[in-house]
Amino acid sequence: MKKIIFATLLLAAVTAANAQYDKEDKDEKKDKKSGGFKKENLFTGGDLTASFYSGGTILGLSPTFGYSLNKFIDAGAVINFTYTGETEYTGDKFRQYVYGPGAFARIYPVNFLFAQGTYEHNFISLTHKYPYGGGSTKSTVEANSFLIGGGYCSGREGVGDMFFYLSVMFDIVKDPNSPYTEQLQDGSYRALPIIRAGLQIPLFQGGGGGKDRGYHRRRY
Repeated sequence: MKKIIFATLLLAAVTAANAQYDKEDKDEKKDKKSGGFKKENLFTGGDLTASFYSGGTILGLSPTFGYSLNKFIDAGAVINFTYTGETEYTGDKFRQYVYGPGAFARIYPVNFLFAQGTYEHNFISLTHKYPYGGGSTKSTVEANSFLIGGGYCSGREGVGDMFFYLSVMFDIVKDPNSPYTEQLQDGSYRALPIIRAGLQIPLFQGGGGGKDRGYHRRRY
């Protein structure tokens, strides 16, 4: 009688274990097939810019909000804020404020390298203060920029990871009013290298974030 009861309990345990395994396997396959919106794919973060040179200072902040379409592509929106202050040897002082919205996309051919394209529409306010109490002038312009380039990221394994990145980009539009261009002696404009460092932070990772997905990847 005891053997029959033990055998019955063992069969029930094995059946329950198999049912749980089948449920987890079906849930994972369902997640892989599902192409709907996943809140755990949302992320935030942004870029920081800081540059100091003889007579000048550049400080910038570009917060981002985006969505990982899959493990190879991220896309999102960005707001750009940049301040530039410069004093020339003549005593002339320049103060420039740049702000505006934008959109970006990153493609990751491998986990630690990416290519990026960013569109920005910037509003630029420039104040020129003349030396010796000569007064000042102020002008406001707008410019469209399309930045392309690439960079390196550290700590990224896939969707739902927090990581640091460093990028170098160039404005291929080269609008004369763009803050990313420089006028040459012949009157033409060239794109300046734009170096940015940033952090990407995943959102809504509790109970189904990157760690759980990493566990399933290793187990299977």
